[in-house]
Amino acid sequence: MIIFQPGFSLLYQEQVMTEVNKDNATHQRLISLLSEQGATYRVVSHEAVGKCEAVSEIRGTALGQGAKALVCKVKGNGVNQHVLAILSADQQADLSLLASHIGGLRASLASPAEVDELTGCVFGAIPPFSFHPNLKLVADPLLFERFTEIAFNAGMLEKSVIMDTADYLRIAQPELIPFRREQ
Repeated sequence: MIIFQPGFSLLYQEQVMTEVNKDNATHQRLISLLSEQGATYRVVSHEAVGKCEAVSEIRGTALGQGAKALVCKVKGNGVNQHVLAILSADQQADLSLLASHIGGLRASLASPAEVDELTGCVFGAIPPFSFHPNLKLVADPLLFERFTEIAFNAGMLEKSVIMDTADYLRIAQPELIPFRREQ
């Protein structure tokens, strides 16, 4: 909740609330989608932390339940595709394997500006859902094989969703491709 002290103009208050609502737009869209689709989920409010290990501890979930979302660019071989690549937070992505599965020659992480344009989120807050027509959603299947629930930041660094794995697969419908680095 934002409380304005006396003396702040209405124009300033409207500008601040516009920025707050912009930051919350992806979160609100996600929660609306999950509710409309009858998903089993819960929202957890927490301190904004940057590391997967720290946020999984705050959520009370295993690190491997975390759905890490990477916005990537796949290029080459006639391919020029932005990809939202989802994998377990305890795994690392093999971007060359990702590129190969998409049909490209190479993959790299998108710039912060591209991430903002395609997701409306900052790094670390991206949920494992694509709401942009030019952002292909793929996921490594290991994320769904080990746990009945997955956890992820929900468009904001201080909000997470823990949801039923089967509901996620039903609603998001990612293309399942293995692209984790072998350990």
